[in-house]
Amino acid sequence: MISSVSPAAGAPGGGTLVTLTGINFQQATAVRFGTTIATSFTVVSPTQITAVSPPGTGSVQITVTTPNGTSNGVPFSFVGAPAPVLTSLVPNQGPAAGGTAVTITGTALSGATAVRFGATNATSFLVVSATQIVAIAPAGSGTVQVTVTTAGGTSNGLAYTYVMAPSLISVTPNQGPGAGGNTVTITGSGLSGATAVRFGSTNATSFTVVSPTQITAVAPAGGGTVQVTVITPGGTSNGVSYTYISVPSLTSAVPNQGPTGGGNNVTLTGSGLSGATSVMFGSTPATSFIVVSPTQIVAIAPPGTGTVQITVVTPGGTSNGVSYTYVVAPSLISVTPNQGPTAGGNTVTITGSGLSGATAVRFGATNATSFTVVSPTQITAVVPAGSGTVQVTVITPGGTSNGVSYSYVVAPSLTSVTPNQGPAAGGNTVTLTGSGFTGATAVLFGSTPATSFTVVSPTQISAVAPAGSGAVQITVVTPGGTSNGVPYTYTSAPVLTSAVPNQGPTAGGNTVTLAGSGFTGATSVWFGSTPATSFTVVSATQIVAVAPAGTGTVQITVVTPGGTSNGVPYTYTSAPVLTSVSPPQGPATGGNTVILTGSGFTGATAVMFGSTPATSFTVGSPTQISAVAPPGTGTVQITVITPGGTSNGVSYTYTSAPVLTSISPSQGSVNGGNTVTLTGSGFTGATAVTFGFQPAVSFTVVSSTQITAVVPPGSAGAVPVTVTTLGGTSGSVTYIYLAAPALTSVVPNQGPTAGGTTVTLTGSGLLGATSVLFGATPATSFTVVSATQITATAPPGSGTVQITVTTPGGTSNGVPFTYVPQPVLTSLSPTQGPTTPGTTVTLFGTGLTLTNGVLFDSTLVAFTVVSDTWVTATAPAGPAGAVSVTVTSPGGTSNALIYTRVNGPGI
Repeated sequence: MISSVSPAAGAPGGGTLVTLTGINFQQATAVRFGTTIATSFTVVSPTQITAVSPPGTGSVQITVTTPNGTSNGVPFSFVGAPAPVLTSLVPNQGPAAGGTAVTITGTALSGATAVRFGATNATSFLVVSATQIVAIAPAGSGTVQVTVTTAGGTSNGLAYTYVMAPSLISVTPNQGPGAGGNTVTITGSGLSGATAVRFGSTNATSFTVVSPTQITAVAPAGGGTVQVTVITPGGTSNGVSYTYISVPSLTSAVPNQGPTGGGNNVTLTGSGLSGATSVMFGSTPATSFIVVSPTQIVAIAPPGTGTVQITVVTPGGTSNGVSYTYVVAPSLISVTPNQGPTAGGNTVTITGSGLSGATAVRFGATNATSFTVVSPTQITAVVPAGSGTVQVTVITPGGTSNGVSYSYVVAPSLTSVTPNQGPAAGGNTVTLTGSGFTGATAVLFGSTPATSFTVVSPTQISAVAPAGSGAVQITVVTPGGTSNGVPYTYTSAPVLTSAVPNQGPTAGGNTVTLAGSGFTGATSVWFGSTPATSFTVVSATQIVAVAPAGTGTVQITVVTPGGTSNGVPYTYTSAPVLTSVSPPQGPATGGNTVILTGSGFTGATAVMFGSTPATSFTVGSPTQISAVAPPGTGTVQITVITPGGTSNGVSYTYTSAPVLTSISPSQGSVNGGNTVTLTGSGFTGATAVTFGFQPAVSFTVVSSTQITAVVPPGSAGAVPVTVTTLGGTSGSVTYIYLAAPALTSVVPNQGPTAGGTTVTLTGSGLLGATSVLFGATPATSFTVVSATQITATAPPGSGTVQITVTTPGGTSNGVPFTYVPQPVLTSLSPTQGPTTPGTTVTLFGTGLTLTNGVLFDSTLVAFTVVSDTWVTATAPAGPAGAVSVTVTSPGGTSNALIYTRVNGPGI
């Protein structure tokens, strides 16, 4: 509560120190002037606060706020004009000479009597409105504070900086092209904050302030000599001279060609050549140069190749280019072909470099009949007549090339061909004899080139005859010309129509009569790729041959000088061979299908299982038979019979059906996924384990008497389990699918954190329970009373947890159980009372919400739970003296506190 304030008034700008008097000021959290918080305040004592008033207007109520609430208000008045407040200056800098118009923005500016820049009054100022003044800055230096003074006082200050005018020393380079675009460096002082760089009256294309003493600028286009200036908030600098220079122009270079080694003088003519800084031959600088006049330069050409552009560079830019050609002496690499007839007249291709401008091509001392320069690297020339080997050279303005060899060759001559006949299909090899064969480029059978040929020596060629007919002339072509011809005759190939008989034993030795035409002169008879043991040509239409050993079906062919005949089939017949049977075992009752693999099965007449024929069989191919096994016992040999004989045998075993005796465990969840062990006999090679109509998720044959299987999902109830092998399907054993247990309630549903509470769980499917969990903690113990009830002892825990039951059928839903902490008593009020009943005692502590009893020693009394930390109880009557007060709850019994009964005063 506030009783007074002193003083009760202050300036609108705030800052008045006031003293508040009252009570209960301790722990004050705020002092407000109306709705505005005091600038600051100090709690001097529970009865006094000093506070600094904030800015304000009119009459307001001062209040004090503590954790217990807000006090009454006492009046306080803001009297007098408010002090001005400045928020911005635009611009906030200007030249040291002053004269800049500055716009001042703020509040309470009406009636301003002074505007100061530091300690200096503005040259002049105009109050535009209560929020704006325009003032002319006086001369000054450095950074000063601008303030405004009114009847309400002097404002806060805002910074204004006096900037010195820039000063320029130099510009480098001080000249450049009229088109501009070059970068110059401007040096001086006071360049920070530059707003413009001018070349004469034209702004620089762009510029960058590198430091207070340096600016880089891109020169704009211009002409003549101009003054470069820099403008900053401090003013405009002095000017430094910059000269625009015209781009040089070239009109000629004399001479316009020279040696690749360079070193020759070249006179360049043009305009604007004064001040040239370089002369370039392509991208290579001249070895040296002299500027004779603005229209002439003499330069020494550097080494180079090809045609380049000569350019001149001056501060005004780079000139146009004039062509200059480096001329090299020609160099020859090859001449193709490098030989030809002595009569000449053939065309050759000369390859090398520097061949442009060739003036002559010579074969020895003789000029080519004619030539054409195709490119700097190629010439085609017509060879003149000559003999022997000569040097081919090329002459250009660059000199005479090296020589490459060219040989004049004599025409070839043919004397014979062996053999001088062959098949119309060609493909046979003939040998040609004669002279001058070296370098042969073609062998012709009539007008048809040989399929291929090889020059064995200057006097011999072997050639593969092409297809043809009748009699033709063979000729050889070399660089020396085309030879004379020798005759060669094409003959027809033989034709086969039949072979009798067309089959026989694999050992061979039987006689076969071949019929057809064109057999005269036969050189061989073939059974596939094997020659006949012997043969006799009976006539042009018949041959008798003795068959060699062989297998399968082959083609018989006859070979004569006319070629190889067509083929007629001949079949070698052999006994079948068995390599495998799959599967190699099956049930004693038979009826299963097996696959026999081997060879020679074509025409099979029987498949035997021991001495018993297969129930049926199918020849799938010469290498595979599928057969249905007959009934049988033990291990037997399977054989195949064909016209070629009886095969070797492969083993096949008749097996008994498996016997299943037990399954463990014999029950599990309807969700499946658990592993069971099957016991019995005959399990080897098991192909399936079935639960009712569902196959096991997976199974493993551990031994002939044991299988482990993963149970598939199923419906609640019993199903038969069977095992299937190649020997059949076993009898069944029973497996029971169990539904997961379900919980409906737990009584009681809370107990102490120390555990030990016995709870009764009610639900269904609880038989066979293997665990009871309180959250993740197992019950201390549990007893399955029936399929619908379990009693369990709660383990220690805290908070609320879910109780779940696990059986072979799975894990149940959860029901909540809450651990209640043991109550704790910390104090009693009062701690004593009369021996008569009825005194209300307040018990303070923790964990009291679920209090279910209050005892004074062993006497239960009436009580009321006010909160988790507060219970009231009615003390019972009793003799004078101390008693123990305790509280009980589902969390247990609290500690004891002493309550003392006191006898009343006697009279």
